[in-house]
Amino acid sequence: MALSFKAFIFDLNGTMINDMEYHTRAWRYLLNNDLGGNFTWDEVKQQMYGKNPEVLVRMFGPDRFTMDEMVALSYEKEKRYQQEYLPQLALLPGLKEFLEAAYQKGIPMAIGSAAIPFNIDFVLDNLNIRHYFKAIVSADDVVLSKPHPETYLKVAEQLGIAPADCLVFEDVPKGAEAALNAGMKSVVLTTTHHQDEFAQLPNVLHFSDDFRDSYFDGLVS
Repeated sequence: MALSFKAFIFDLNGTMINDMEYHTRAWRYLLNNDLGGNFTWDEVKQQMYGKNPEVLVRMFGPDRFTMDEMVALSYEKEKRYQQEYLPQLALLPGLKEFLEAAYQKGIPMAIGSAAIPFNIDFVLDNLNIRHYFKAIVSADDVVLSKPHPETYLKVAEQLGIAPADCLVFEDVPKGAEAALNAGMKSVVLTTTHHQDEFAQLPNVLHFSDDFRDSYFDGLVS
């Protein structure tokens, strides 16, 4: 590999697990059935980035809900998502092997996600993979969401590794843009967005459907 990295940082939803369809479904149910909206699937999908209250503000404006109401709605949405997704919960193909290989090589790994701890714990504990990660930065740990670099800069700080030495794994343009803004290269998993949607981002090194192609072997060889 021409490029080598000292740490790997993973977004969670859509990057480690292919669950974004279930998030979209849960959001759409909440927005339309519980809150009286009339949003299409594509309208919901387009707005699903950042913290949950930010999604609600983008969909309904800043004056519809109090913060307490948005936090409560957020948990209702996540409980619906978890109930529907749990039977399908699995890492993307090849990821378990990649995590283990990096772990054996002593490469520090971390999670930098806009998910709330409730959802991060759901994944890590049900899949028994918490031991792979030296740092976890969630929605509750940052003020500014992706594409602001705070999430990834905070992860790098916790790992004690320079941002330029961190490689970010992402699935959405806003996340890859956050990596760019943090001075980090990115690999994109094309679970939810097409490759051409990242054309404006010069920091993306590779695109892949999952973690099974030889590119990932090169990162841990």
